Amino acid sequence: MRKLKNNELGRISVDEFKDVSKTPLIVVLDNIRSLNNVGSVFRTSDAFLIEKIYLCGITAIPPNKEIHKTALGATESVEWEYVKDTLELVERLKKENVKVLSIEQAENSTMLNEFIPDENQKYAVVMGNEVKGVQQEVVSASDLCIEIPQLGTKHSLNISVSCGIVLWDLFNKLK
Repeated sequence: MRKLKNNELGRISVDEFKDVSKTPLIVVLDNIRSLNNVGSVFRTSDAFLIEKIYLCGITAIPPNKEIHKTALGATESVEWEYVKDTLELVERLKKENVKVLSIEQAENSTMLNEFIPDENQKYAVVMGNEVKGVQQEVVSASDLCIEIPQLGTKHSLNISVSCGIVLWDLFNKLK
């Protein structure tokens, strides 16, 4: 085996990214404190052709050098929008026929590995604050709670890691 060189990776340009068909997924960041986490979510969203990211509440917005450090330019390719109130956004998305999935440990949650998305359905995944998780009012307004199975002692993952796991899983199931 030989590692591929950058020019062998088949990367598309920012303009090509904007024109290519997207995965029917939206990411909603609900009060994310860490700018590095925000940047990592941008980069992961670029990798899986995510349609849009909503930055809500206290979540920082580009341009920002700390976001850029981990996003590595993905703030230029992935469409994003700031919305102050996450609950209002969730209600708006639901009216637009987007199914809202809060990624949270909750009563009656569906394990990610057991979740089967509907064909031709657009989904929004809500990722919560590093300490408090997704706001209860947002969880209550969601169509479903999806939980990442965890078997160790912590039952807690970094938000950027959680987002990567969820987006990879849904990307595979939707594509």
